Amino acid sequence: MSGTTPTPASDTSPPSGTAGASGVSVQRRLARFNRRVANRFVGPVLTRMPGFGAVVHRGRKSGRAYRTPVKVFRKGPYYVMSLPYGPQSDWVRNTVAHNGCELRTLGRRIQLRDPRVYVDEKQTVVPAPLRPLLRRFKAFDFIELRPVAAPGQRPARRP
Repeated sequence: MSGTTPTPASDTSPPSGTAGASGVSVQRRLARFNRRVANRFVGPVLTRMPGFGAVVHRGRKSGRAYRTPVKVFRKGPYYVMSLPYGPQSDWVRNTVAHNGCELRTLGRRIQLRDPRVYVDEKQTVVPAPLRPLLRRFKAFDFIELRPVAAPGQRPARRP
């Protein structure tokens, strides 16, 4: 995935995640770089690893299919993805607009619906060893989706 480097004390640039002179935050610039460059190389490998996947979603205006690598967690029957670039990321907005997406993980394709975006500063869905890493990126936003029930199955319900 992506990382940030500590800002030296002599550096007068704004803190990570804040807008600089250009008005674009470090997180947004990193997200743009990952979308345009890194995801093309890393994405196909990561999506085959446990705990990772790719969200396939449709553009809100274009209808074009997009594929975005994500970190995936399970919460009962639900799939939860961390949002290190925040809920304003295009893939999140597309998923919410279309009321779902497809998750490709470990060779499976899972149709997901009923997205719910939420903030969890305690990161309760994240395994304890990963919390410090996500905390460093200030990744407290998540999206939770339920799998579409197969014929004959009852759909999962939120508690």
